[in-house]
Amino acid sequence: MTQSAPTPGASPRSGSGSAWAAGGAMFAGVLLLVDGVLAVIKGIAGIASDEVYARINDYTFKFNVTAWGWIHLVLGIVLVLVGFGILKGALWARGVGVGLAALSLIANFMWLPYQPVWAIVSIAIDVFVIWALCTDRSKAAV
Repeated sequence: MTQSAPTPGASPRSGSGSAWAAGGAMFAGVLLLVDGVLAVIKGIAGIASDEVYARINDYTFKFNVTAWGWIHLVLGIVLVLVGFGILKGALWARGVGVGLAALSLIANFMWLPYQPVWAIVSIAIDVFVIWALCTDRSKAAV
């Protein structure tokens, strides 16, 4: 297999569709799907039983666990749909993905006292998704 020389003046980040940037967007789409599935599972668990998660007495963002369940369920479904959009290459899904990942990050931060490890994992996923979608220049918007 032969390799061709790079085009003069073309840099890996010039917007011509570098492989690692496209891979980052693809990975962000997969992570958005995973984050959505995790949110759906958190939501179903919260809706099914109030005893699944610890009760918090004096927390500023105190909601009924069932309410948190519905928040996570709806957010998770939308995250999964946007993740599919990113994987299909839809330009609208990138901006929506950044916004929803930020919203998911905030929701998981508020969820932190209920399930700290699960919330931190989701926050880390959201941060990577935001970074990957914001730095990807493979299909710059018009």
